[in-house]
Amino acid sequence: MSDSLKKVLIVGSAPDSVRASTWDTSFFEHTIAINNAWKAFSSWDILIHPEDFPAANRPPPDQHHGKKIITAREFVPIQNKYGGFVYAGGTMSFTAGYWALGALQPDVIAYLGCDMIYDARPDYPSHFYGRGTPDPLREDVTLQSLEAKSMRLLAMARHQGCSVVNLSEQKDSRMLIPRMEYETLKNMSHRPRPLPINTEAMQLALRTEAKLGYWVLSGKYWEQTEKFDKAKLRHIDSLWLASAPPMSIEGP
Repeated sequence: MSDSLKKVLIVGSAPDSVRASTWDTSFFEHTIAINNAWKAFSSWDILIHPEDFPAANRPPPDQHHGKKIITAREFVPIQNKYGGFVYAGGTMSFTAGYWALGALQPDVIAYLGCDMIYDARPDYPSHFYGRGTPDPLREDVTLQSLEAKSMRLLAMARHQGCSVVNLSEQKDSRMLIPRMEYETLKNMSHRPRPLPINTEAMQLALRTEAKLGYWVLSGKYWEQTEKFDKAKLRHIDSLWLASAPPMSIEGP
């Protein structure tokens, strides 16, 4: 670590995730790969994946010696502390963020390769390894607004004193979090000024979630989707979007 600021990198599988393979990642406290992203860069020290992640896609034992593998046993209890999968959004980009927030207690969480933008052309690589299934865009009651779910993560992190930034250089992103350049983050030695969050909207969203009571402690919310009202969840999404700050990060 080059400074006392605790920084965590989370890398997904979008085409630009391979940029991490050329980076000096030594200033990150931890580097987290989601699912197949361990193949995109070698400096990862934590791999996080769901129970149904194919065994054939997991790193062989000789490639994760001394590294951590995080599965549902570890991330479900932590995600539940932040409201559970129905409210946080049932895709690994958000799950990795909440797990890092709860387990690692960082000052900054930086995302790369998690923009969740997929071109419709069949010849366009949706992932760094070619064509893949765009999991966040599947039909899912918890993912009606990826922007709202990212805003929720941003607000929850802000409440904990953690900044969340996006190192992507892609034109578009469904992650509604501030952009930051890699070099800026690398050279940052003091906690950024907190983003202004509409705390009234945030507290109303949390109260509405609690009143609705869509809790699934096992994390397997898809087994109970008939209990979830899409319109009520869209309303909660609108409250999180109302808490959105200006999309910029200021230095110390």
